[in-house]
Amino acid sequence: MSNNHDQQYIDRVLSGDTHAFEVLIERYKHMVYTLAFKMVGIKEDAEEVAQDVFLKAFTALNTYKGEAKFSTWLYKIAYYRSLDYLKKNKRKVRTSTIDISEEYDVAALEGTLDALESTERTQMIREAMETLAPDDSVIITLYYFEELSLKEIAKVMDLTPNNVKVRLFRSRSRLAEVLSNTAEPEMIRQYGSK
Repeated sequence: MSNNHDQQYIDRVLSGDTHAFEVLIERYKHMVYTLAFKMVGIKEDAEEVAQDVFLKAFTALNTYKGEAKFSTWLYKIAYYRSLDYLKKNKRKVRTSTIDISEEYDVAALEGTLDALESTERTQMIREAMETLAPDDSVIITLYYFEELSLKEIAKVMDLTPNNVKVRLFRSRSRLAEVLSNTAEPEMIRQYGSK
């Protein structure tokens, strides 16, 4: 949806039509829940975080200036609410729920041996992602799995796009370093040099 279309509903909410916010919830509930679930890893917790995100968005809607897309603004709230939830419950960002096999062409692999190797690679990447610092795993998740641009990630994480680029490079390097202890050289080159 276009930002202008969202703005119509935002304006209606700010004018007192609280039911117009239901349209925005319906439009973005999957996106918010998905990010929360990938970070907290438990369905019920992700639902709680998502509800908190929409409550915060509703109460802070008058602070939305339209400088970024509404979805990016909402994503930022979801990101920080998820981090707050994890800190409150003394837990780490959960990234093991990412299905990496969808990102790479596993179907094109021929033979059972290749499929087995792919499964092992996926498991190695999941385990490696779990050992990364929360900021590293989140930035990799947002860029590769949520497919946000550097500019969008910058807005979500309150960084400059250049900072995001540097952090993404460092995060990929850390992931490659972790993988170097368990993975074959071809895989390390593939993920470390992108």
